[in-house]
Amino acid sequence: MALIPASLRTRLVVGVFSFIAMWGFALSITRYSIPEEMEEGSFVANLATDLGLDVRSLEERKAKLDVIHSKNYLDINKDTGELVIREKIDRESICMTKTTSCFLKMDVILSSPVRIFNIELEIMDINDNAPVFRRKTMHLDISEATLPGERFSLTNAVDADVGANSIKTYYLSESKYFSIDIQTGSDGSKYVDLVLSGNLDREEHAVHDLILTAVDGGVPPRSGTASIIINVLDINDNAPIFSQPVYAVNVSENSAAGTVVMTLNATDLDEGTNAQLVYSHTLYTSEKTQELFSLDPNSGEIKVKGVIDYEESQSFEMHIQAQDRGTNPLSGHCKVTVFVTDLNDNYPEVTIKSLKSSLTEDVAVGTLIAVVSVSDRDSGANGEVELSLNRQETLPFLLNKSSEGYFEMLVSKPLDREVISKYDIILRVTDKGVPPLSENETITLEILDINDNAPTFSQSFYTIHVMENNPPGALLTSLSAFDPDLNENQYLVYFIMEKEIINTSMSMLFSINPENGDLYALKTFDYERERDFLFHIEARDSGVPPLSTNCTVHIIILDQNDNTPVIVSPWRAQGSVVEEVIPRSTDKGHLVAKVIAIDADSEQNARVTYQLLQISDSTLFSLDQYNGEIRTTRMFSYRDPRQQRLVIVAKDNGQPSLSATVTIKISTVEHAMAFSETTELPLDYDMFTDLNLYLVIGLGAVSFLLLITILVIIVLKCQKPKPKAIKIPPANRNSVISRNSVISQRSSTIADSTLISSDAYWYSLFLAETRKGKVVVRQPIIPKGAGYFVSSIPRSIGPSETTDSRASTLEQGPRRELP
Repeated sequence: MALIPASLRTRLVVGVFSFIAMWGFALSITRYSIPEEMEEGSFVANLATDLGLDVRSLEERKAKLDVIHSKNYLDINKDTGELVIREKIDRESICMTKTTSCFLKMDVILSSPVRIFNIELEIMDINDNAPVFRRKTMHLDISEATLPGERFSLTNAVDADVGANSIKTYYLSESKYFSIDIQTGSDGSKYVDLVLSGNLDREEHAVHDLILTAVDGGVPPRSGTASIIINVLDINDNAPIFSQPVYAVNVSENSAAGTVVMTLNATDLDEGTNAQLVYSHTLYTSEKTQELFSLDPNSGEIKVKGVIDYEESQSFEMHIQAQDRGTNPLSGHCKVTVFVTDLNDNYPEVTIKSLKSSLTEDVAVGTLIAVVSVSDRDSGANGEVELSLNRQETLPFLLNKSSEGYFEMLVSKPLDREVISKYDIILRVTDKGVPPLSENETITLEILDINDNAPTFSQSFYTIHVMENNPPGALLTSLSAFDPDLNENQYLVYFIMEKEIINTSMSMLFSINPENGDLYALKTFDYERERDFLFHIEARDSGVPPLSTNCTVHIIILDQNDNTPVIVSPWRAQGSVVEEVIPRSTDKGHLVAKVIAIDADSEQNARVTYQLLQISDSTLFSLDQYNGEIRTTRMFSYRDPRQQRLVIVAKDNGQPSLSATVTIKISTVEHAMAFSETTELPLDYDMFTDLNLYLVIGLGAVSFLLLITILVIIVLKCQKPKPKAIKIPPANRNSVISRNSVISQRSSTIADSTLISSDAYWYSLFLAETRKGKVVVRQPIIPKGAGYFVSSIPRSIGPSETTDSRASTLEQGPRRELP
């Protein structure tokens, strides 16, 4: 410790005590209680009052809320100091375990100096959760032989709430067969058992659907339900029964093997194996009948097994029994009579006599496509035939009967290849037999294309954004048109429709690939010179005659941050330092200078902010980052140097940001001198080269209006009595002249100034230095020979102060005393 300087030891001790003090603040805990599910923006507490803080200091000390091990559900209103709900709080999502207490811990952190306040927020439970069953549906299998009084365990419900809001009781829907018994566990939870209270009969009531309801103790109470499905298990106490004792069915002759004659359907009121039936022939069924028909023992399906001939036998009888598979099987019986019917066993025929396989889509209605003939070898009604087209779709064709057995197929509606390019026409011929027989014939007809569709763009107006400074030849977009025609009628060529903008053809600015519609830029665009272009693009097919369409293209040039901010005030020659002179008696908040920069870009790229890059004493001056005003933050002391150096950077808001800097040298003097003479200042024309044309026009208009105003003020001033001269000692006068100073006016009692110049840019410098009715006249170092000068006209306001400056000289002349 002996080697540590005394000043450093003092700082260490102060730091240790500060840390102990902050730790003591952090150990204090403030507790609040709120119910869960409060709405967003709800008031919790006034932290500023409870913590003994000034509301205004919350913003200054950057108060923030740090929630420990949880999501940030709350926020601090720094205007009122209130702790408010930021997002609804669900107690069950924060405290997963079913505990009666639930806390949300957080810290309120303040800076300058750092203080930490511990906050504990108790989240009180509300009845916002209904009881929920772990299983929404419970299945129970109970035999119909079960005796009353049997108990069955059920899945209990759970409730995320705690205390009085948890489950209180259960209810069962009305049933004459079942009831419930509620039991309470050692931890207070409720359990429920299902009790059988009556005899079950599966054939009377096979399934019982019950609703179990759990109700909690909240106010108002909430409830949850579960479905209980009880399947009554069967015993074999019912014999199979056929729907009727005798069945009569017809079967056609020549029926193919495997043809289903009928399916027997016996029923057994039992279930399971007691209801599984086996079908079989009894001894009363003849062997011949069993050779012609088969019986499926499981499904009871009767099928044709042999060849059935109507002329040999017109009917057959089968005696069938159905037996269940119970332990003590039961059976039922029926008789099936099969009648054989005569059959129309010859199919009609259709023949295409002549056919056109292709047609152009502009063919006339009524054009002949094909000639068709039909026939049937059967006689009577079985030999009469009808011809029709496929009825599953609407076709632009019709059939016209030309003679007995002959039909003509004609075009009935206009054709469109773009809708349907090929038709598969199904000709269906059907006889009038019972059942009728039919035959199909398919004709394929191809539709040929003609150039009857103009190309179409996906949209009629395209807006394309192009960043300025694009490379020449860059692909802007691809414009694609569609033509539904085929072959050469579909091949498209793209053109830019000629249009001149300021004597420049569109084909000099843009190019389009005639084959695929790719649009290119032929030059590099500058947002500051050209903002957008509007022209048309035509798509033309190769048909005869060709068809075409066009769309409108709007090219919008986007701004890029390619212009560096230009500092227009305070003006200085290239690479030189701006000098400012102020009295040492200047008060706090005094305006020293104002930096103004302009940017030729737009929007965010033209938004300029100001920062102090270098400063001799950071406690003396402050810089407004938005308006560029440099003000004193305190009064000068005798220890402050007479000269201060500030380097200010003006940055735009582009990406990446561009900037410009200006160095200001501030000198302080004990006394100020009056400024009363006119100084001619030659200006350099080079300072106008980078200005935007629109800014020059605007500043010129403002300059004209301000000149008119100043002339009116001069006329009014001339009507007032002449001011008395200020007596200045010769020694001081010579000192002022010998120091080669320029006079800068900075107080509220300052002479008005006016500028006589033909350029609006210099006038903007004049406007930039006007502060609250005060005018500051600069005299920068500018090459001689330019025809611009600044004149200062005194105003009868009051005595003024003068300060020295080493930037330029002021010609000696008569002094005037300001009244």
